[in-house]
Amino acid sequence: MARYTGSSCRVCRREGAKLFLKGQRCYTEKCGFVKRSYAPGQHGKGQRTKPSNYGLQLREKQKVKKIYGILERQFRKYFQTASRSKGVTGSKLLELLERRLDNVVFKSCFASSMPEARQIVIHGHVLVNGRKTDIPSYSVKTGDIVAIKPKEKTVKRVKDSVEKLKDRGYPAWIEVDKENLKTKITRLPERRDTAADIKEQLIIELYSK
Repeated sequence: MARYTGSSCRVCRREGAKLFLKGQRCYTEKCGFVKRSYAPGQHGKGQRTKPSNYGLQLREKQKVKKIYGILERQFRKYFQTASRSKGVTGSKLLELLERRLDNVVFKSCFASSMPEARQIVIHGHVLVNGRKTDIPSYSVKTGDIVAIKPKEKTVKRVKDSVEKLKDRGYPAWIEVDKENLKTKITRLPERRDTAADIKEQLIIELYSK
């Protein structure tokens, strides 16, 4: 599968928001977005053009794709599933994204960034209800138990991450056991559990054209 291999800081600068793609570095003064909060490129610093409605919609979609580390084809499938589901399409879309296994690993502080969380899952270090699950897009359900495999090297790495991120906090829909590196899904995520600066309505408008 194709994946982005360029600069993570460049992505944040393009989207005009800190997306926390480089883990612990994003919380320090070394963060590339903090140093240069303008768009990348030769003319990035001097850009003053007001974006069109389409431009705003496109940038919002790109931002959410980068936050969750997925590509266009998969993102469109999430939108199609959300649009066919009962309830508000935008809220359902964010729920589906939040329920991804790699996102649960990241939100549990078992990894310092989404790319690292994805790597942990792909390499088979995660158990869901006691069974190895190496699919980052796996959708968790209420009552599921997500745990890190008891492999010494992996456990040490994950515990280091938990210690470094101990002040970050956890979303209300998961219950984290830091000692045993387990997370229980207590309920499905709701709109209030996701980032407040995501304007999902712009994405709905973009795909509805």
